[in-house]
Amino acid sequence: GAEPKGVEERVGGNETVHVFSLASGHLYERFLKIMMTSVVRNTKARVKFWLLRNFLSPQFKQLIPAMARKVGFDYELVTYKWPSWLHQQTEKQRIIWGYKILMLDVLFPLSVPKIIYIDSDQIVRADVLELWNMDLKGRPYAYTPFCDNRPEIEGFRFWKQGFWAGHLGRKNY
Repeated sequence: GAEPKGVEERVGGNETVHVFSLASGHLYERFLKIMMTSVVRNTKARVKFWLLRNFLSPQFKQLIPAMARKVGFDYELVTYKWPSWLHQQTEKQRIIWGYKILMLDVLFPLSVPKIIYIDSDQIVRADVLELWNMDLKGRPYAYTPFCDNRPEIEGFRFWKQGFWAGHLGRKNY
């Protein structure tokens, strides 16, 4: 088929921006499709999406190859079983957060130089190549601030309570 519109304008032919995301449920899979399209349309480099297979529906897994051809991106489905030695989580949302933060170093091949995590419900309006090219000064992770000034989300900061608070201690991550 024909190349998706805009692919010929992408720079650097060999550079690929790697993006990780996950979705749980049909609503977030719809959001994920919108996010992926917005990333590709605004990025002047090839984009490869790494999607967590664990929570994707069979319908989405069937749809993704055609979408990749139509929109013009690469993708790979990754999976990882929660380690038996790590405190087991019972809430699905905590498991999802664990995959987004704690399992990054084991989800991707060593050949992936870095990865950008984008929530499935985001719409990207700028070129993520700028973020990709940001110098992390040797640090393995870069995150937006955790918004400690919003008390209404305090219960969602799992690293500040229970097992993780004790395990992480007072280290400034």
